[in-house]
Amino acid sequence: MVTIEAKYVNMADINFVTTAAGRSSGIDAGSDGAGAHSATDERAVFELIELLFFAYRDFVSDPDEILGRFNFGRAHHRVVHFVDRNPGMTVAELLDILRITKQSLGRVLRELIDEGYISQTPGEADRRQRLLHTTDKGHALAASLAEPQTRRLRAALEQLGPQGGEEARRFLTLVIDERNRAEASRLSRKT
Repeated sequence: MVTIEAKYVNMADINFVTTAAGRSSGIDAGSDGAGAHSATDERAVFELIELLFFAYRDFVSDPDEILGRFNFGRAHHRVVHFVDRNPGMTVAELLDILRITKQSLGRVLRELIDEGYISQTPGEADRRQRLLHTTDKGHALAASLAEPQTRRLRAALEQLGPQGGEEARRFLTLVIDERNRAEASRLSRKT
């Protein structure tokens, strides 16, 4: 059974309930997530899937609002983020991280370069390489996009207590495909 708040339909307003047969078709949106489920319990797994969807939605909502002011999207955000965190990275390295088509990256990168957020220079050893850097304007954009996300994560981690950050990091790392964990860990641990 699905109930929907009367004023509009939004995924956050949809509540899933357990059927008479005892099967769950989702979670009760009013739940605090404190149920006693084993890690492999199907209901618990679906609850985590939906919580990840909702967490992602809220995690990107503030940056989306900022990006909208520039007619940029989430691909622009990811490019600015990773170039700012990895100055001098190549286009090939960025493609490997983002896993988007070369054409998609080319369009987004061209817009960011044309608008003065990203600069590119030829590589010293291989002049065919394009090394990417954020400009001062790009660095400021990356910081403004990260600020609300940093605030949201800090507030959540404070509520988890002293070991919460390490447990959250461990959980998210384990969600990443095993073949990609080392690279994700290397990139995310930069200061």
